[in-house]
Parts: sequence; structure tokens; C-alpha cells
Amino acid sequence: MSYHTLARYYDAFTQQNMDYKKRTEFICALLSCYAKPEDTVLDLACGTGVYSHALFARGYDVIGVDASADMLAVARERNPQQLLLCQRLEQLDLYGTAQAAICLTDSLNHITNPVHVRRFFKRLALFLEPGAPFIFDINTLHKHEHVLANHTFIYEHSGATLAWHNRWLPEQRITEITLDFGDVTEQFCERVYSVEELTAWLGKAGFAVERTIPAPGEEEERLYIVCRK
Repeated sequence: MSYHTLARYYDAFTQQNMDYKKRTEFICALLSCYAKPEDTVLDLACGTGVYSHALFARGYDVIGVDASADMLAVARERNPQQLLLCQRLEQLDLYGTAQAAICLTDSLNHITNPVHVRRFFKRLALFLEPGAPFIFDINTLHKHEHVLANHTFIYEHSGATLAWHNRWLPEQRITEITLDFGDVTEQFCERVYSVEELTAWLGKAGFAVERTIPAPGEEEERLYIVCRK
């Protein structure tokens, strides 16, 4: 999906259920264990560029990649000097290599076709230097079954109201998500992937998983996976 309407409100609504500051500080600290300022970092599924902006401010050369032109338009306003590419992750295509990559805010869960996940890992391996870290996060099965489940969440900001409806399909391990802005509706899905299957796919693409880390304050809901090419 393009996130045409959501892009305008994404940061405001997301900050109501996610501590951007804490999460950004965590990511920057984690990445600093593997990469140094001036390294080129790929911010994959960069969205509105929140993480790109934080990394750029710390001296990294950041390339943002996202399939939504509307999200990238917001990112461009935030980071006018940054290189931004409108690409699907499974079709990643760059002109050179990078020293690190991140893919955050459960963006991997948004790739609901396992074939595309495996293709993404293989494409990414082509554009990372040997030893480069790849850090990404996933929403867990627990979050889909017990937090998202079949619940509806209401968010309000500056007179705008968002109704976030979830429909959990356990056999497919997919949550269907409908965003209702009143006069506009947008839909997308998230799929649950286990650490075991991701580790296997990463291994076939040339990555070795080093560790998994529970997200601060989200021990059962989100995991960070750190691997290296």
C-alpha cells in the first residue's frame, strides 16, 4: 500500500503508542557497537525518516529506502540532504555497497510473502560489505495473538481521528489491519515470522545471526535481531 493518508499523520499517531526517543537512542547505541560515524547505513523501509534523521545527526551517511512515495515525501522534508530511494525491499537495487543496514518498526512483518522475505535477504547481501551488520525488528506471535489480536485502537491528533482495526487469522499467521480515517480507509497486513525460520533464511542468504534482543519495555512483543554478512 502507499500509505497515502497515513503518511501525513504517521509520526503523530505512532508516538502515542511508541517511545520514539527511547527506541531511537537504543538503535543508535546498538549500531555504534558495529559501525562508526561516516559509514554508509541503509535505512530499509525508512518510512518518514525518523531513524535516518537520528543517524545522520550522529555522522552516518544514510540511504533511505521505502516503497511508499508518500512516506518518502515526509522523510525528504525531515532530511533534505539524504539520498532516498523508492523501492520495494525484495527489489533492492543500489550502485554500491554499505557498511550497515537497519530495518525497523516491524517493517519485515509487512512483507507477508515468505518468498519475498527470502528474496529481500538475498538482495540485501549483494549490497553489504563482508562483516556488515544487519539489524531489524519483528512483532512477535505474542503481540499478534494478545495485543493486536481482534482489537480496535482509537488515536486522535489535532482534530484527526484514526480507528485502527485488527483481524487475526491464526492459520495464516496474518493480522489484517484496517485504518479508518473517517472518509478514507487504508488496509495492509502483517505476518508473523519465527526467529528460527528467519535465521534459516538469513543463513541461506549469507548472514549469520549473532543475537536476539527484547525491545526495551516490550519484552514479549518485539524482538531485535542482529546478524552479520
